[in-house]
Amino acid sequence: MTLLAIPFPQIDPVALQLGPVAIRWYGLAYAAGLILGWLYIRRLLSSSHLWKGDKAPMSADDVDELLLWVTAGVILGGRLGHILFYQSGYYFSHPEEIFAIWKGGMSFHGGLLGTGLAMLLFARRHGVSVWPVMDLVSAAVPIGLFFGRIANFINAEIVGSPTQMPWGMIFPGWGNEPRHPAMLYEAALEGLALFLVLRIFTHSLQSLKSPGLTTGIFLSGYAVARIFCEIFKIVDYRLIVEGWPITKGMVYSVPMLMIGIWFIMRARSARDREEQAA
Repeated sequence: MTLLAIPFPQIDPVALQLGPVAIRWYGLAYAAGLILGWLYIRRLLSSSHLWKGDKAPMSADDVDELLLWVTAGVILGGRLGHILFYQSGYYFSHPEEIFAIWKGGMSFHGGLLGTGLAMLLFARRHGVSVWPVMDLVSAAVPIGLFFGRIANFINAEIVGSPTQMPWGMIFPGWGNEPRHPAMLYEAALEGLALFLVLRIFTHSLQSLKSPGLTTGIFLSGYAVARIFCEIFKIVDYRLIVEGWPITKGMVYSVPMLMIGIWFIMRARSARDREEQAA
């Protein structure tokens, strides 16, 4: 153990105990991300100058129902994705653990698929284009990602690989060897940094006026940040092939990057055609 290692702060996973009901930080983090994201989307819709023709694609009241659809997509997709993409063998052997989401175990890529389906169903139900719906949600997702990664930190899950860097941290259950606080790297890049980048595009570069552009920037930005952060993660069950430094998180992020680039190209092409027609 290095003298420079930082001990893990002993944070009780239970934030509040009300009799037999335990309110955990993990659940509060996801709730905070969803609620703040909902408020941010309402704010974007109320800023009509951000939208093409100075007209928002739907009313702020519609966001209340959108929150329910997105919440279902995040929880169901995130949990199923973690089970199927990462630890299918364990959960098939321990089916009673499938619903124990308070212990952690949510996959972003699964949540992305679940949220994508939820947004499509919402758009069809309300008779609006799915593109601005995706752009709205994409602009707000980094808020949830930030709180989700903080929840991972509190639960001491998704810890990093051993390191000798001075900010290495000793996590409970992982021996006395300092490790990268990989979830904090992700909170900074996938959460704070990506939110600021998207904020610049939506407010300074008017990306919401080009349907799909904000979504493309989010998908590409997340994929690059995730692939980078995967370098510092533990590889217990994330290696595609043992002995090769390629994790499942990296592989799952490559299609995101490609789709994101396609979204950006599509949005720019549509904008160019509109400018030529004008």
